[in-house]
Amino acid sequence: MATPLFDKRETAVSVGKVSARNDADFRKIYDSAMQILFRVSYRIVGDTEAAEDLSHDALIKMHEKELEFPSLDDAKYWLIRVVKNASLNYAKRKGRERRAYERVLREDKPPAESGETEVLKDEARKRVQDALEKLPENLRMVLVLKEYGDLNYKEIGRVLGITEGNVKVRVFRAREQLSKMIGEDDVYMP
Repeated sequence: MATPLFDKRETAVSVGKVSARNDADFRKIYDSAMQILFRVSYRIVGDTEAAEDLSHDALIKMHEKELEFPSLDDAKYWLIRVVKNASLNYAKRKGRERRAYERVLREDKPPAESGETEVLKDEARKRVQDALEKLPENLRMVLVLKEYGDLNYKEIGRVLGITEGNVKVRVFRAREQLSKMIGEDDVYMP
C-alpha cells in the first residue's frame, strides 16, 4: 500500500508536543532538522565530517537530556542554536590550532594545481568566505542562516531571539557590506 502524501496524524503531532525520549518523536525531529543542521554547521566550519559530527552531537545532547518541546519547530530551532554555537566554537578552536601549526612550521600551504576554472572558483569561494568572516557576528549569522540554512526571516528570528524586522535589516546590511568588501554589485555565495 502506498503511503499518502498527506497524513493528518503526522501534521497533528508536528503541531503538538514532541519529546526527545519518544522514538517516534525523535525520528520526526531528526527528519525535519538534520539537513538544515548540517548545512548551517558546514557553512560555519567548512568541513563535511565535522559538520556531520556536530549535527549528530546536537541530536544526541537533546536525546540524553530527554528534552520536550511545545512543537516540532521549537525542537528544530533549539537544535539550530546548539549546532550554531558548537560550530562557532569548533571553528574558533580549529583557527587557533591552524595558526599554532603555521607558527611552528612557518610554511604556507602549497597552491592547488588544477584547471583555470577550478582556480577561479576557489578564488571566488575564498573571497566570499573571507568577506563573510569579516562581517560582525550578528550580520554573519543571519546571512549564514538565510543563505545556507534556507531559513525564512521568521525562523531566523526565532533561532536568534530577535524580531523578524530586525532579521530583515541585518540581512540587508550583511549583503550590503559583503557586496562592498567583494566589490561586486550582485553577491552570490558559492
